[in-house]
This record gives sequence, C-alpha cells and structure tokens, in this order.
Amino acid sequence: MAPKKTTLAIHPLTPERWEDFERLFGPRGACGGCWCMTPRLTRAEYERGKGEGHRRAMKAIVTGGEVPGVLGYRGGVAVAWCAVGPRAAYSQLARSRILKPVDDQPVWSIVCLFVAKDHRGGGVSTAMIEGAVAYARSRGARIVEAYPVEPRKSPMPAVFAYTGIASSYLAAAFEEVARRSETRPIVRRVLRDGPDPA
Repeated sequence: MAPKKTTLAIHPLTPERWEDFERLFGPRGACGGCWCMTPRLTRAEYERGKGEGHRRAMKAIVTGGEVPGVLGYRGGVAVAWCAVGPRAAYSQLARSRILKPVDDQPVWSIVCLFVAKDHRGGGVSTAMIEGAVAYARSRGARIVEAYPVEPRKSPMPAVFAYTGIASSYLAAAFEEVARRSETRPIVRRVLRDGPDPA
C-alpha cells in the first residue's frame, strides 16, 4: 500500500507572509540565527551577520520583490519552509567543489528545508519539495536540482540535514545525477510540459 500523502497549503514567501516566516523561524532564526541566508553568503559574511543581520537581509530580499522560497501551512499556520530559486542566487554553490555544476543546463536549486519540530516526519519534507517544484515550474524552471544528505547514521541531527534527506527527494521523483562525496548526492527533477504522471 502506498504511503498516505501529506497535504499542505503551499504559498510563496511574499511581504504579506513575512510575519508567518518570522513565527516559523522563531527568535533564534531557525538554525543558529541563519534566517536561510547561509547559501547566499561566504563564511565570513555569515559570521558577521548572524542573527539580526541575517533577519534584516532576508526581509530586504522579500520586500524587494524576490521570492526566496515557499511556506507550507497546516490549519492556517506556517509549519515548514523550502528555499528555492535559480542556482545563481546561491554563491555557496559556486564555491563548492562537491556541488559544482553538473553541466551547463540552467537549473533552479532547492537549498534548504526547515520543518517545525512538532511537524517533522510523516512526509512533510516531500510535500514541501513538491510545492517548491510546482513554484519553480510556474516561474519557468525546466530542471530543479537539490543537494541532500544521505546520512550514514539515522536519525541525523536536523542541524546537519538542512538541505533535506535524499530519500525525501527520491519520493518526489528526483533522480541522482552526480555524487562527488559519499554522503552528498546531487539530484534532479526534469520538468516536462503538461502535468506530471500520477
């Protein structure tokens, strides 16, 4: 029997939804004051802005009209976040030997998954990945790429799994296309015209 799908209402993070994002990330800014700025910064930039600096930087991105990802809602409350955008938005990827481009195809990248503690498990991550793919498709993406971890030990502490676990992407019809590290596959989903097969 196929596992029951988790249903979330998925919405792009726009200025009107900023307060929902703040509540989801909480006073600590999700993971040690990151506010999901880590993929956009050098290590030195990250250390300088940790906490309030990152919150202000992410808010400026959102109020400036860029949509840095999607929120997942249950019962009208934001319970999960997925950062997705054109790969060029994430300077961290450009500097990574392990995550360097696979080819010259233009891709959108999923770089972060954050799920509120009480909602982890039960397919929330996969539902968020599906929502991010749908948003990327609506913005013209033809390939969505991600850089999950494939832990040697389970469960893996959430702080080390912020890009998501490989199995969640495979459940969302991604396929591995490269692996330059034992625990860091690169996975892709190629988007075709028309609806995806059920």
